[in-house]
Amino acid sequence: MAIRQDLDNALNAGQGILHMLPCWVPRAFAVPGRRLRLAEEDLYALGAHRGGLDERWLSSTTNPANGPDMPPDEGLSYVLAPDGKRFTLKDAVDEAGAKLIGAEIYNKYKRWPTLGKLFDNQGPLPFHLHPDSEHAALVGEVHKPEAYYFPPQYNPRLNDFPYTFFGLEPGTTKEDIRRCLEKWNTGDNGILAYSKAYVFPIGKGWFTPPGVLHAPGSLVTYEIQWGTDTFAMFQSVVNGKVVPYDMLVKDVPEDRKRDLDYVIELIDWEANINPNLKDSHYLPGKVDSAGDGYQDKWVIYGTSRGEDVFSAKELTVRPGAKVTIKDPGACGVLAVQGRGKLGIHDIETPTYIRFGEETLDEYFITYEVARSGYTVENTGPEPLVLLRHFGPGCQ
Repeated sequence: MAIRQDLDNALNAGQGILHMLPCWVPRAFAVPGRRLRLAEEDLYALGAHRGGLDERWLSSTTNPANGPDMPPDEGLSYVLAPDGKRFTLKDAVDEAGAKLIGAEIYNKYKRWPTLGKLFDNQGPLPFHLHPDSEHAALVGEVHKPEAYYFPPQYNPRLNDFPYTFFGLEPGTTKEDIRRCLEKWNTGDNGILAYSKAYVFPIGKGWFTPPGVLHAPGSLVTYEIQWGTDTFAMFQSVVNGKVVPYDMLVKDVPEDRKRDLDYVIELIDWEANINPNLKDSHYLPGKVDSAGDGYQDKWVIYGTSRGEDVFSAKELTVRPGAKVTIKDPGACGVLAVQGRGKLGIHDIETPTYIRFGEETLDEYFITYEVARSGYTVENTGPEPLVLLRHFGPGCQ
């Protein structure tokens, strides 16, 4: 698809900032939590057989692993140009990668490698992990570190289970986990008996490297992750709903799908039985800069196995204030509260969204504009709060 002229027009008219459209993603294994501001009648807009729309993907160039019924552009964020033209951010990066995301990231990865999302479920997700680079490579995939922030603006209620099981209790053995997997088709395999649930405070964060078992609870979560959809579900029943065995071995080589010893190798054992899990993974947030009428705070930071894979900040601008922000690299932007101006663009947090509707709450700031600086102005009566997620090497 030849989009170069449309892309150049959008970049010129938007002064290097691209207007993004909402990207809704269904999940058959979860029940929507009804807090993403999507209209109630649109929660199953793609059909009940596809599952509810419980995720909104942000500045995404990644497809989900949603099976054969998935259209080819599912999970891909669209740019809305000022002249009304639409094209995917993936196509834009393929066309002009270094210009959009910087030469260093594009030359190394040949894509925008990070993915932001909001996910919102009525109850907890199954206890699962994401394979590390070594195991993911065996099925042609890549690792999937991820991290979470729990925005107050999207959590007016906590839903059914606002606690997250994470890791394994010290003393748990591989034989314990093997016995759970052997019981897969007998009902609840009891694997949560070997874990511990944590209370994640609203307005704080948590980092989850590959290979660490976790079952996110029912808080609306701003998640930043590597751009892939690999996973292995280790829990056979969650909230009374059966999890098929295929979800355990989705990203396992064909000849190892019944090899439980191999499946257990997906677990980073030392990381899971770490007795100081909270100290190792909790992200209380840290202020990066503050001034007259604004504060800019890191909400997702740190490394995955020593690698700076992604990060995110929360910018708060008080009513009437205007600030110039300089970022270390390109970023996806989501407004979660208030209204104002982002460069020349209007930015406004919606309270009610119909499926397919255009909104003014999401943008993508290209590399040179991010580095040279852009203005954020609050023109409303309440704080303007923007979440921004970055690619690798930006901390």
